[in-house]
Amino acid sequence: MLRNRGGLIGLLIVLLNIVVAILAPVLGPHDPLDQDITRRLQPPAWLAGGSVEYLLGTDQLGRDVLTRIIHGSRISLLIGFLSVAVSLPIGVGLGLLGGYFRGRLDDAVMRLADVQLAFPFILLAITIAGVLGPSPRNVILILAVGGWVAYARVTRGQVLGLREKEFVEAARALGMRHGRILVAHILPNILTPIIVLATFAVAQMILLESSLSFLGLGVQPPTPSWGGMLNDGRAYITIAWWLTTFPGATIM
Repeated sequence: MLRNRGGLIGLLIVLLNIVVAILAPVLGPHDPLDQDITRRLQPPAWLAGGSVEYLLGTDQLGRDVLTRIIHGSRISLLIGFLSVAVSLPIGVGLGLLGGYFRGRLDDAVMRLADVQLAFPFILLAITIAGVLGPSPRNVILILAVGGWVAYARVTRGQVLGLREKEFVEAARALGMRHGRILVAHILPNILTPIIVLATFAVAQMILLESSLSFLGLGVQPPTPSWGGMLNDGRAYITIAWWLTTFPGATIM
């Protein structure tokens, strides 16, 4: 790992985000919800009219941009990890059962996955958010509903190759129950691709959460979120570029 500079830089970026999210109340120089119209749209500290007290400037309501970015990391990481934590066991469980038992169960799971993939995710998200209403809990539910398919398809593909292997045949010959074969023999052998998929999925979920918040379907004001900050800054992009540049850079 130490010899792989790209991997080491990536690890440091991830750890930095996690540390910032955990220590947000300590690292944030101001209250993320504190408003003061008298200091609205102050530029970053290095520009004329800027102040060291507000390093990245203030928004249209006089709130500190840096503090809101720091606190927004909590929402993004929380939703990213929780949505994967909900969708992963559902997708892996259905993929294990479908790939091992085949037949009608496998057909039902795969057809359900195909039907869901046929719908654009944003359309599905708008539908669910319109029924349930926008909130962090519902965003996690929306992302989990959209994320289980990838785990199910990858797991099923791996199980199809393993179910005919000699060690599985030997376990059946010894009279082991199907549940024990799945958990003790097949699942440990398919964890590597699932872990890789889950790590990429966390980043994808953060992007999707930002997209939903940008569209007004995710985390609602005044709770700070990176996507919501982008949306708030759209109307001021020609006169206050820092409102969209810094949250956008954070998402990137």
